[in-house]
Amino acid sequence: MTQFLYIEILAGADLVMTNSYQASIGGFVEHLKLTKEQSYDLIKESVKLARTACERYSKEFPNAPKPMIVGSVGPYGASLHDGSEYTGSYAKTTSAETMKQWHIPRIKALLEAGVDLLGLETIPCRVEAEMLVELLKKDFPEARAWLAFSVRQDGKSIAYGENFQETARHCYDLNPNQLIAVGVNCVAPRLVEPLLSGINKDRKNPIPLIVYPNSGESYKVELGWIDRDKCEPVDTYVQKWLDLGVTWVGGCCRTYATDVTRIRTEVEKWKRNRAEKSHQNGQCCPK
Repeated sequence: MTQFLYIEILAGADLVMTNSYQASIGGFVEHLKLTKEQSYDLIKESVKLARTACERYSKEFPNAPKPMIVGSVGPYGASLHDGSEYTGSYAKTTSAETMKQWHIPRIKALLEAGVDLLGLETIPCRVEAEMLVELLKKDFPEARAWLAFSVRQDGKSIAYGENFQETARHCYDLNPNQLIAVGVNCVAPRLVEPLLSGINKDRKNPIPLIVYPNSGESYKVELGWIDRDKCEPVDTYVQKWLDLGVTWVGGCCRTYATDVTRIRTEVEKWKRNRAEKSHQNGQCCPK
């Protein structure tokens, strides 16, 4: 894992995520037969692995910016092993309190181990998103996080069916001081623009946006990743997303170090083009 993260950093990543997306105390106790204490420490170990990769990079490139470590916090549905993080179906039968108690120790472990940010990701339903945002405010007031949703193929709804833009605005407004961004992940690149277009129209406090799509393939529990023929080069969309106001961009499932490099290249191109346009218009170049 450390070597994989190191390669991602070399490819141009400014941050790395811990391998803790599905990790939970209950899951490790049940399936690995660990104690609760051992399970807690194992989640913290994911942060140590990421830190080792970052320290190696900093040692070899001492003048380069130090990569940030983001603690991956996947949804409750990821622990059910039925693909429900892509549907949110568990919201029908699982209370917000049950989800909360499942999340608390894993978030606590990641923060205790020293992550720079939390990535609340692939969240499929509004009830879990609201709970997580409120949980940060109440139990982890010093933490910063982004909130990324899993979505449907219609270009307007999160996975459980609620309107994406309404849900995103609501969740951000619940806790703008701790949320550094709201957006989508593990989504086909072609769906990003319709989801985000107009989300900040007429807002006095624009929402910082994050996008890290998959390759365009689909995941089926019984088959794994399918629709290889629908793969899309993520980098071809990057400049348009930046034009929409996206401030954090990357890749999720089925994207690799080569994609990171290409994304980085497109970001740098966009920044240069913007600076040139500002110069031509006689404006100060934004940093």
